[in-house]
Amino acid sequence: MTHPCLRCGACCATFRVAFHWLETDVAGGITPAALTEHLDPHRVNMHGTNAYQPRCKSLVGEVGVAAHCGVYEVRPSPCHELKPAWEDGTPSPQCDKARVKHGMQPLTPADFA
Repeated sequence: MTHPCLRCGACCATFRVAFHWLETDVAGGITPAALTEHLDPHRVNMHGTNAYQPRCKSLVGEVGVAAHCGVYEVRPSPCHELKPAWEDGTPSPQCDKARVKHGMQPLTPADFA
């Protein structure tokens, strides 16, 4: 079974991914600063996500067909924290919202059976 996130990518094309600049590699963190844009004195966002129609420039592929994070190992905390619905047995309103926005049904527990 392929993990549902590898067919989805909706979260990466729905939400602004903002986080403290100390998470970037220039400050000792892991997320490459070159992949971010300045947001305010304390925060940056993943390039492409602070737009009317956000899409992280690190998202590879077509949303809803075959999509994945091109920088998965060095993604920032908001990406770590957004969990797919039902992966751990709990719902995820953010996951549901992103999937519906892109014309997909929300995940169900059966997607992880």
